[in-house]
Amino acid sequence: MESGDITRSSRALVTVIAVAALLIAVYTLVSELSGPEVYGPGDTEIEVSAGDRFTIEVPDDPADGHRWIVAAPRPDPAVLRTTGEEAAPAAAADGQPSPGRGSHALDFEAVHPGRTDLRLLRCRRCATGAADEPGARALNFRITVD
Repeated sequence: MESGDITRSSRALVTVIAVAALLIAVYTLVSELSGPEVYGPGDTEIEVSAGDRFTIEVPDDPADGHRWIVAAPRPDPAVLRTTGEEAAPAAAADGQPSPGRGSHALDFEAVHPGRTDLRLLRCRRCATGAADEPGARALNFRITVD
């Protein structure tokens, strides 16, 4: 074998590895920029894969004194983990917050394969019996993790 053959083979291998690394980097960047899947109140059956992050976005008006919580019975922590939440008031045409039209985003991560129920409750005091408070609202989701 001539040393030129080894150099060509090595060059081809380095090129293949560089292209593979570039494709992995592009895929990772696109995945990060696209963000988690967002579901709404009507998406009562949610199917995700282990490791996936997703958001449930619900209508909200913090001015009325109510807030959204993950209610009992809490989801199985071996299947689903809460990772955060964020209120997003809607803006009017002038850019100012518009009461009554905001949303609240609750973030989750699918931990391991399984199935669990998730109950969100919009309540004011959010103590025992909160579901019976005037203006309270409950949303139920079935989360399946593959």
